Amino acid sequence: MFARFALGSLLKCRIQRSNVCPASIRAFSQAKFSLPRPHGKSFAHRSELKQAKRIVVKLGSAVVTRGDECGLALGRLASIVEQVAMLQNQGREMMIVTSGAVAFGKQRLRHEILLSQSVRQALHSGQNQLKDMSVPVLEARACAAAGQSGLMALYEAMFTQYSICTAQILVTNLDFHDEQKRRNLNSTLHELLRMNIVPIINTNDAVVPPPVPNSDLQGVNVISIKDNDSLAARLAVEMKADLLIALSDVQGLYDSPPGTDDAKLIDIFYPGDQQSITYGTKSRVGIGGMEAKVKAALWALQGGTSVIIANGTDPKVTGHVITDIVEGKKVGTFFSEVKPAGPTIEQQTEMARHAGRTLASLLPEQRGEIICCLAELLTEKKDEILSANRKDMELATGRLSQPLINRLSLSTAKLNSLAIGLRQLAVSSRNSVGRVLRRTRVANNLELEQITVPIGVLLVIFESRPDCLPQVSALAISSGNALLLKGGKEAANTNRILHQLTQEALSIHGVADAIQLVSTREEVEDLCRLDKMIDLIIPRGSSQLVRDIQKAAKGIPVLGHSEGVCHVYIDSEASIDKAIEVVKDSKCDYPAACNAMETLLIHRDLLRTPLFDQIIDMLRTEQVKIHAGPRFASYLTFSPSEVKSLRTEYGDLECCIEVVDSMQDAVDHIHKYGSSHTDVIVTENEDTAEQYLQQVDSACVFWNASSRFADGYRFGLGAEVGISTARIHARGPVGLEGLLTTKWVLRGEGHTVADFSEQGSMKYLHENIPVPHGSFN
Repeated sequence: MFARFALGSLLKCRIQRSNVCPASIRAFSQAKFSLPRPHGKSFAHRSELKQAKRIVVKLGSAVVTRGDECGLALGRLASIVEQVAMLQNQGREMMIVTSGAVAFGKQRLRHEILLSQSVRQALHSGQNQLKDMSVPVLEARACAAAGQSGLMALYEAMFTQYSICTAQILVTNLDFHDEQKRRNLNSTLHELLRMNIVPIINTNDAVVPPPVPNSDLQGVNVISIKDNDSLAARLAVEMKADLLIALSDVQGLYDSPPGTDDAKLIDIFYPGDQQSITYGTKSRVGIGGMEAKVKAALWALQGGTSVIIANGTDPKVTGHVITDIVEGKKVGTFFSEVKPAGPTIEQQTEMARHAGRTLASLLPEQRGEIICCLAELLTEKKDEILSANRKDMELATGRLSQPLINRLSLSTAKLNSLAIGLRQLAVSSRNSVGRVLRRTRVANNLELEQITVPIGVLLVIFESRPDCLPQVSALAISSGNALLLKGGKEAANTNRILHQLTQEALSIHGVADAIQLVSTREEVEDLCRLDKMIDLIIPRGSSQLVRDIQKAAKGIPVLGHSEGVCHVYIDSEASIDKAIEVVKDSKCDYPAACNAMETLLIHRDLLRTPLFDQIIDMLRTEQVKIHAGPRFASYLTFSPSEVKSLRTEYGDLECCIEVVDSMQDAVDHIHKYGSSHTDVIVTENEDTAEQYLQQVDSACVFWNASSRFADGYRFGLGAEVGISTARIHARGPVGLEGLLTTKWVLRGEGHTVADFSEQGSMKYLHENIPVPHGSFN
């Protein structure tokens, strides 16, 4: 359904009836959106783009046309239409400024010319000359005239699938500079938007003269419509649009021509920064270029419309580029008039990497001094730390669940325990970076070493656990890694002072920038896309957080576990006292922890025995809510609520009880429903215990000991960045060793591979050279 409007005059709009009428869509939209914000000031941050009500989407020639510049990229266009329709049906007011008429017309005219030539040649010259046919150069205005109707028919067919009407408007400079025509155009567009119709606007290329270079874009009220970039900017300001999305064939704005070695994508562009930009050539089609796009974007920004330039041709993102932008995700280049107070996340990462290399080059004793200094500061500044933590606790009360509030809370005892762990780590840091793991004499005077080195830049994302910050910071210092920390906003005050103390400790050796606290409005998903800047992501928080990060990470390894479904199995030969103490400690010591017991497996022979009764009584005394597994429920006349899932991580004073027939049955249950975190057996039978320890495929497997021992500090690692259930690189509590990788160092005297060929004079020896304990490169 479309109507055509030319030179600002309104023609009749043909609206086809459908099952979903515009009125019903309008009612749906009003339920989702409040009144439009006052126009005149653009959005300051990407996260505010979700509020955008009126949006202009500009489709550049490179986006709309095929690679051969003859015809339209139909799949790409259909994907864009789907996104625009989705936003329109949410209640937003969408407008499209489109190219493509010339390309569509060129395809159509070429077909007609070739058909005409083939007929004439077949009649007059014979079939043997058909191969010599050539298509003359086609005049652009003629192509535009021939292509406009077909282009709009295509848009009509596509939008009809979503029960949305469209209307075509063709404009020229005169429609904006003649006051009467400008008012007519403005009135027409507002009326279309009021009727829930998507206007599709293009320059009337069939009649406009070729663009002439001039010094336009000099003020808010002056802009020459010489391409669709300037048209989109002029239209956005005229209609007081909240957002202009300009789609092209590049990811956004770069500080130098894309493809050059040092070119970097600019995340946020501010007025005045254009002097630092070097522009390249314009795209393969169209009459604009990046310089024209930037000028138009800045003009629109000055007029109160936010602007994003992004890639509309990349098949990996085209299907969601528009909706991602509106959701506030980091896509393309965002034009903003508000500069952040601090550095961007990209700048923070560069600062951390640079300082991290200096940190790695320090002597082990110097890194140990930094960690000891941080330990001292935790105790010296405990009053300031606890005061900041109380502010966070007050703000969290009533907003967060009790398990999360428990994780958020700090105490003098926690700080003292942290300090002790950090001092342990300071000692172990002497055996970290540069340790020789292997030495080989490859040949005479050719020796090879494998040594430990930092991973690089770590990104640790943690929820509600401010005590995580000094732990992870100390591990990064010890291992010589740069570190980005992204904490939850619920712990903002506590995290801020802990980071200040960390940087104070780092400054004693001039590496304060090695650890950065990300306090900007960066979404976690955006951080996970920095695959060229971050080497490892370590999530610390809920299973949902870990799953989200594992899904969002693009080319960056994620170290961690998504769930902590830990089991305690009580064997038929278990000690009553040991069973009660292990179960009590595993569940009740700190139920919010990932190493707390979630499922208690009971051997069938123990049902209705004193041991079973005492365990149940203890759990009730500790106010633990019990959920019955399917088999356990079948033994009871009046059972507790039956469990919804045997894979549940409760994180509170709740647990599941299930019955198993044997140790092997328990192992099978753990492998089916567990998360490979920590699993325990309680038994006095050593053979049974050893079989369990060997067969259970989890990161931590214990015999007659609480699951709560699965912790880096309790293992003597000093601290941990988390517990990994992965099977590559690091598993279990990840301490210092898990944050190191290796590199190979070869020392020779002009050796070449040719020396070892059949005609060469040298032979490989490959002799292992003993490495003394504590040997460093």
